Amino acid sequence: MAADKHDAAMKDASQAVNDIMAQYQKMGLNALTLMGGDLVERLSDMGSEVLDFVTKRVKEDVELQHKLLHCRDLNEMQHLQGEFLQRAINSYTDETGKMFEMSTAFWMNGFSAISKKD
Repeated sequence: MAADKHDAAMKDASQAVNDIMAQYQKMGLNALTLMGGDLVERLSDMGSEVLDFVTKRVKEDVELQHKLLHCRDLNEMQHLQGEFLQRAINSYTDETGKMFEMSTAFWMNGFSAISKKD
């Protein structure tokens, strides 16, 4: 039941983004100038978020390699790898959610700015 609601919400959000993209395509490059500084700021925020995430992931990768080099047995190695994998799954899941929210806000706010100027 919850999965159905989630799937429906994702479908609705995807359709909204597709509709907005179609509007942008109809307007051509003029849509970018109508959004102005807000577009650049939001794109910059999204870029910073991605770079921060990649930096954290690389740091965790290096830490894992260091810990693996100092393992004394296979059980410890398996434990470290399992913990790393779970943290990675959680991190990627959280980051995907953040990027989805940021991109949704980007498109919705951009579309609102265009609608107000029409």
